Amino acid sequence: MRHAQPNPMNATTDLPVILEPTYRGPDAIGFSRWLGNMPVWALPALAIFVVLWPTILHAQAAYSVDKIMGIMAKWLPLLITQGFLMNVIISFFTMLFGTIAGLFLGLGRVSDNAVIRGFSWLMVQLFRNSPRLVLLFIVMLTLPFEIQIGDTYIPVPDWMKAVFGLSLPVMADLAEIVRGAIQSVPSAQWEAAHSLAFTRRQIMWQIILPQCFKRMIPPWTNWYAIMTMATPLVSLLGVTELVTLSRQAMEAEGNNPSLLMPFFGFALIIFFAYCYPIARLKLRLEKKFAVKG
Repeated sequence: MRHAQPNPMNATTDLPVILEPTYRGPDAIGFSRWLGNMPVWALPALAIFVVLWPTILHAQAAYSVDKIMGIMAKWLPLLITQGFLMNVIISFFTMLFGTIAGLFLGLGRVSDNAVIRGFSWLMVQLFRNSPRLVLLFIVMLTLPFEIQIGDTYIPVPDWMKAVFGLSLPVMADLAEIVRGAIQSVPSAQWEAAHSLAFTRRQIMWQIILPQCFKRMIPPWTNWYAIMTMATPLVSLLGVTELVTLSRQAMEAEGNNPSLLMPFFGFALIIFFAYCYPIARLKLRLEKKFAVKG
């Protein structure tokens, strides 16, 4: 029988008190924490540096500053609407499919069935420890360009195959986030639910998972920022996105080295501007949803 424990804040004893562990979730490489802690003037400073770079190298550049700015102004609408927008779409669908698959895979990691638990463990270890670029090459080269259903041919675009390839490691990482969140719920919750004759499925979906969602939101936003920054990898496989269009634009303008910093500097600025608020949001949610001991 479990006995009620005194509140450690009111107790006066020199005996050690074991508190519930604080769940922080796998912080991956700490990307959002590092990005979110950057000062607010970092983005303007980066933009000023990129803008002034052609002037700094004006003596060595074949193009004048005015010409470079005119070229950038001509290509910016295309780079944003058909380039960076595709990066955002890829990251969104990657996280959508990865989250759904990761939820079920994470539930499999804590399943009572040894076969399901072992299979889930194998999938997590396989895709967590595989390079994303290798997975992308495998998916891009093995999936068909179109699917035939009867007399109907449904094309499979390259960006959708890239989404599938990127969602595999996301699925594995989010499965570990789900597993960690479930295991962070105190065992007393399970015992109380069992005493009320709840089934395991009812306990999981009605009691445990609702408490886990707020614990999973901060690491989820962390992985969304990381995945958004990883989307330029698909440019190596010919998917049309920001980096691919930047290279095509520079080729159309004569492949002059003076254009490297403006085009890729713009890519750096727009990715930073998109991911920085997400990183700040992650830090806020981490403090708001922190599990107190």
